[in-house]
Amino acid sequence: MRLNRTLDGLADRKVEVSAKITRSVQAILADVRQNGDEAVRRYAAEFDGFTGNALLVTEAEIKEALGQVSEDYLRIMGRACEQIAEFHANQIEKSWSVYKDDGVQMGQIVRPLRRVALYVPGGTAAYPSSVLMNAIPATLAGVQDIAIFTPVKADGKVPDTILAAAACCGVYTIYKIGGAQAVAAAAYGTESIPKADKIVGPGNAYVATAKRMVYGDVDIDMVAGPSEILIIADEGANPKYIAADLMSQAEHDVLSSAILVTTSEPLIGAVEAELARQIKGLNRKEIIEESLARYGAAILVEDMDAAFSLSNDLAPEHLEILTVNPLATLPKVQNAGSIFLGEHTPEALGDYMSGTNHVLPTGGTAKFYSPLGVQDFVKWSAYSYYPRPALDALKDDVIAFANLEGLDAHANSVAVRFEEEEGK
Repeated sequence: MRLNRTLDGLADRKVEVSAKITRSVQAILADVRQNGDEAVRRYAAEFDGFTGNALLVTEAEIKEALGQVSEDYLRIMGRACEQIAEFHANQIEKSWSVYKDDGVQMGQIVRPLRRVALYVPGGTAAYPSSVLMNAIPATLAGVQDIAIFTPVKADGKVPDTILAAAACCGVYTIYKIGGAQAVAAAAYGTESIPKADKIVGPGNAYVATAKRMVYGDVDIDMVAGPSEILIIADEGANPKYIAADLMSQAEHDVLSSAILVTTSEPLIGAVEAELARQIKGLNRKEIIEESLARYGAAILVEDMDAAFSLSNDLAPEHLEILTVNPLATLPKVQNAGSIFLGEHTPEALGDYMSGTNHVLPTGGTAKFYSPLGVQDFVKWSAYSYYPRPALDALKDDVIAFANLEGLDAHANSVAVRFEEEEGK
């Protein structure tokens, strides 16, 4: 299997959402906003075949799910939760205050968001890891009200693995709705579903479009695109590991991107041979082949400086560094969602168990977006207290500044506090 030698195909991944999807989502949002639960149930029946009246998962359903999953599954969930919580606990922000000699006090008060909606995709696959990655940071931030939205089929059953993961995180409010209608319900609220302050979690094109459209009425995490990995490797890197890691991302979607950047031409040939060998036994072989053919690449560069320059320009979602001393190269990385250093830190470790978050910026947005974290679930307010003498010391400059901007009411709001002293 030969990889492309250019990156020309990557531009094709940034395809604008079709006008059809945009119109459809606009109609769904407007309908749910006006008709609430009735519209939500109608779309659940139309798109998913779910005609049940109860939108909320019951306590009995959660209890049954916990009885259906294996003890080993619960053990793995518990271990992953511990790892994720250990990493994200370092992101917890604290309020702070400053006390000055003139009696001025000021600071910042950090508060958790009131209510967060976590979207969990349904359909052909269930991803309990996404529940953990979204719910644990929110819980650590102090969010008291976390609700999961996930589509169900005609049987009205949420996968046991999803319910067990939610229970592991202490989340027991789970709605049996998905798609743009779930985003609308969370953004605007309905008769039975309270309005959220923020919507997080991945979804298909309809969900992503809906999240983009409701932003402003509610906050969102990000609008994520297809998954991607970029591997920087020197001549000593193991081609077996590189091939395996490229395919681990290519199997997500035919739009996924998997790129090798190296200083070694022989390594490229060895990786291609490993791809051909390893792909034979993989279940998602066809998806991997199409993904690599369209958006896979092997780029030969002169030196490591060129490799990191290219990587920083692409700003990949996942960046693996397979070099002699990967830790020493960390300062060279300017733009990347999550960085995996060394041959024993595969990207898949970050998907499940390393503790770092796998909700990451894609499509080059790592130049200005960050991975999901505790800070995404808090807000902060600034406060200040000025005693009269401290205001007196600044009043003339404040008044002059306000007049400079032509805002005399601003100036007056300060001056009026000193009228008695000035005989007015």
